[in-house]
Amino acid sequence: MPDSVLWIVSFDGTPLSGVVVESLKLGEAFRQRGHRVLLDIGYDIKEDKGRFFVPYTDEADGLPAWVELARVDGIEEIPWYTPGFVRDTLDAVRHGTPPSSTAACFDVVVEALARRIEKTWHRHGVTAVLVENGTLPENIAYTQALYRAIERYGPQLGDRPFVLWRDHDLMWNSEPSSGKYGTAPYPLTPRPRNSPWIRYLALHEEARRRTLAWVPGLRDLRVLPNTFDFDRVTTAFGLREEYGIPAEAALLARCTRLIPQKRADREIDLIARLAGRLPDRPVYLFLAGDPTEHPPTVAALQEQAQRLGVADRVIFGGRLAARDLGAAGPGFSVADLLAEADVMSFLTSYDYESYGNPIGEAVASGVPYLTTRYALYDTVYGRKGLHAPVLEVSGQDEAPLTEEFVADVAELLTNPLLRGRVAAHNRARGERYFAHSRAAEMVDDLLTTRSPVAMESGPDVYSPAGYAAVAPLAAGTRMTVVIPVRDEAANLPAVIGSLAGQRGPDGPLDRSLFDVLLVDNNSHDDTVVLARELAAQHEGLRLSVIGESEQGVSCARRTGMGVAAERAQLRDGDDTNERFYLVSADADCRVAPDWLYELLNAMDGDKAAIGVCDYYYDAAHFEGRPLLWEAIDRTIRSRRVAWERFGGFPDGKGFAVDRRSYQRVGGIELSYQLEGGRFVSHLSDDWDFGILVRATGEDIVYVPTSRVEINPRRVDHAIDEVVAGRAYGSGGIITMRDIRPPASTRPGGRDLTEAEAVQAWEFSIKDFMPKNMILAAVLTPSLLDDEGVIDLLSPDLARRMAARIPQITAQTHLLSYAPIHSYKTPCFRLYFEFAEELFARLRAKVGPDIGYPPPLPDCLQEIRDTGDEERFREFVRHYCEDRESGEAHDYFGNGGVF
Repeated sequence: MPDSVLWIVSFDGTPLSGVVVESLKLGEAFRQRGHRVLLDIGYDIKEDKGRFFVPYTDEADGLPAWVELARVDGIEEIPWYTPGFVRDTLDAVRHGTPPSSTAACFDVVVEALARRIEKTWHRHGVTAVLVENGTLPENIAYTQALYRAIERYGPQLGDRPFVLWRDHDLMWNSEPSSGKYGTAPYPLTPRPRNSPWIRYLALHEEARRRTLAWVPGLRDLRVLPNTFDFDRVTTAFGLREEYGIPAEAALLARCTRLIPQKRADREIDLIARLAGRLPDRPVYLFLAGDPTEHPPTVAALQEQAQRLGVADRVIFGGRLAARDLGAAGPGFSVADLLAEADVMSFLTSYDYESYGNPIGEAVASGVPYLTTRYALYDTVYGRKGLHAPVLEVSGQDEAPLTEEFVADVAELLTNPLLRGRVAAHNRARGERYFAHSRAAEMVDDLLTTRSPVAMESGPDVYSPAGYAAVAPLAAGTRMTVVIPVRDEAANLPAVIGSLAGQRGPDGPLDRSLFDVLLVDNNSHDDTVVLARELAAQHEGLRLSVIGESEQGVSCARRTGMGVAAERAQLRDGDDTNERFYLVSADADCRVAPDWLYELLNAMDGDKAAIGVCDYYYDAAHFEGRPLLWEAIDRTIRSRRVAWERFGGFPDGKGFAVDRRSYQRVGGIELSYQLEGGRFVSHLSDDWDFGILVRATGEDIVYVPTSRVEINPRRVDHAIDEVVAGRAYGSGGIITMRDIRPPASTRPGGRDLTEAEAVQAWEFSIKDFMPKNMILAAVLTPSLLDDEGVIDLLSPDLARRMAARIPQITAQTHLLSYAPIHSYKTPCFRLYFEFAEELFARLRAKVGPDIGYPPPLPDCLQEIRDTGDEERFREFVRHYCEDRESGEAHDYFGNGGVF
């Protein structure tokens, strides 16, 4: 007998539901790792199935041979624990008031259940537990008892989590219109609780989001979608012959529990309607489901089929073995049914389904499907680009079969070419999303991860294989520092050390003022493990880790900022007068010791929406490379002069934003561009976010005393691209390229040639001037009335630019410059028209080494040589609005140089 034992408990109370099938997919992963698998179907939990305390009979039929049916010992002996007790507690949940009839005995029942669960686990030597649908309040006494048993049993197994708790259905997506499980915030439903022994699973991101909104502080909630075996095939034909279905007939398959909520009556209506449309091809309906679960439903369906004249074409095929499990017994399986079906039907009710496994099984089997647009259809399948006839349904579940829908189904059944194309398309799309099961990975992680119990009083960091919701925000915390990371183990000691070493005017900065949120963006090194170790070395430094699977620093920064903002909103609400700041940092940069203090002080004092840091390079790093350093130094000096007047724009390597300002504009906006035929996230999310905020009229303040040292690896190891203005792409495609030299590479790099130095400076200043001076005036024209801006530009230049900006804006016909790239055309046009004067003002304020404008593009220089300024302006407009060639983008360089 294996030394390891998995106990599966399902709150579904059904031998072969989708919940049980998914539990056994996980069970198979445990079995392959040497576990004996015991399954408690939940007869003694879910009262409305009518099988409370009823012995098992043929439930093992259709289950894999390696599954052993089990139950909690002596559960039927517990005083007061009866079907009536469970009905009364569910009724109390529905009405949101404690059950008067069971109040006196409730805790006694919970304790008795907990003791028997624990005793049963001991008897079987259970080492792992899988709870399916344990939160849905079918039986809140059993749920409470499970939590008690887990907390008592866990320490006996060592220092690792041993429970996977997966909720397929929750109150808001399980018959919410009926009010069966009460109304939000569901006061009597036991909420998931943080435990060192439990790892929670949600079926998709929408389920995870809703759960965290209900339980904001819940940790270790991961997503494990249902997946399907795309390699499984069957050669066991013979189902049609067995059930008397003619070979030439069209066969509609429906795998379902035969209960009212599954709405199999719609399929019967459908084949009756199809009989009129397809007189030459009979349509049969095969209902695969247990007819004994709810006999009144079966009787109603049989009566309906008789009344509509299709009784001879509706096959009640009984319970079939699951498609993706190696089932025991000689009977047919769902795989056999799908091998001979023309179409899988899933005309279910609107608000009953948590996933919809039959659709995934059909897709994996290469069989077209038809469905209702139930509440979660688009979340699970519809947005994956699958093709199918879809019947629109409403929250009231009224969905007459429309002529258009019936016609679509008829075409699918009678057109084999269309059927083949749809099946092939869906299978290719589905394999991309549903084929590679993560069950084995989840099991391996559970069996090898140490419990965080020893860390409960220390930093709030989570295991590297998965991520949890961040702990609630502590009272007094004013800032969350968000740091996207990917394979940054080499840089983490320095960046964590610099955060731990933050200081104020009178000594170390109070660490209760801030916490740190790392967003792991698919690291392959020890980034997350190291984060845990480093945080533990600094008492009071609160550091959490979450994950973002979509690759890209923009995606990771957006996720971190969003989590930090929601957490602050949960703590403070929207009526508080105290400001809370989201602070962005990069893992490869270094912050000054007073970085946070200076940011906090400036933001509180200026009441600005965004505070922008001072970004600089360490001059010592460029010793021996004077030409490169001169170009860099001129850029930095120009930026400081401009930002002192215009306020600057945020850069991900260091800025702060007021939480409410962040949420008012919808947060960081992700934009996508095509690169090599694939969509990639646009890199300038930070800059574009600054545009969103600036466009609302809110202020951006430059904080020169809050300093961030830039990592020089781009100018060290991609100098050729930097010089050519292609450091971040070309043709307007601005993307991040990971530039990390091998560990053996020596620090530093070569100097520039004279020609390269000129070219690098020209690209740097062409990128700088439209984005750092002109853009601020375009977004906020009132800045041209500011004394500091007038001092920089001169009264005459400020006046003429103020007059020209609305003229160009009117010609663009744009209502807003917030959309990606939209600001470039007016800013590029203003640069060409005023470049000589803008450079003259920079020479006066920054230094004579700023020099003169770079040469114009040849096409524009030819027109300027004619001396016709009106014609020059006209063709500047054409040049800057030419989206197809990308010439203007490449003239100004992509995404900056220094």
